[in-house]
Amino acid sequence: MKLIILDRDGVINVDSGQYIKSPEEWKPIPGALEAIARLNQWGWRVVVATNQSGIGRGLFGMDTLNAINDRMVRSLAQAGGRLDGIFFCPHAADSTCDCRKPKPGMLLQIAERFNVELADVPCVGDGLRDLQAAAAAGAQPWLVLTGKGEATRASGELPPGTLVYPDLDAVAAALTA
Repeated sequence: MKLIILDRDGVINVDSGQYIKSPEEWKPIPGALEAIARLNQWGWRVVVATNQSGIGRGLFGMDTLNAINDRMVRSLAQAGGRLDGIFFCPHAADSTCDCRKPKPGMLLQIAERFNVELADVPCVGDGLRDLQAAAAAGAQPWLVLTGKGEATRASGELPPGTLVYPDLDAVAAALTA
């Protein structure tokens, strides 16, 4: 099975320093939905793994997160794509959970659910914690320069072996070439 794990904010949709707190605030990055559709057409299963600490902080509830994800799924369907799963950590940054990236728990849950080894699974993110979680889980970290990606690259702290691409469209192009 070909599996790819994507962060949401900054990879699929435009990120916000104030969190995406409503379906109206969710705006896809140009080309991202089409990139997911292309991956689907080439036999890739696409899963989202996202920290959503806005829930733990009380900024929004599960109904709102479900509405945001519904907008993403509907927008993706209009572009001819689909997601095979959406995993999220609802805990605040000060939580001791094992699912909040940079900890690998969420990615390990995905591996268990899809019965795959993560060794060759691309794990695409725009933030350092996305890449650290991928490395900790034994997956392949891929950085996109959308969202916080440029600042993440400039930090000089990328895990060894991190691959860097301009955006999700370029990731899809590399995986479907």
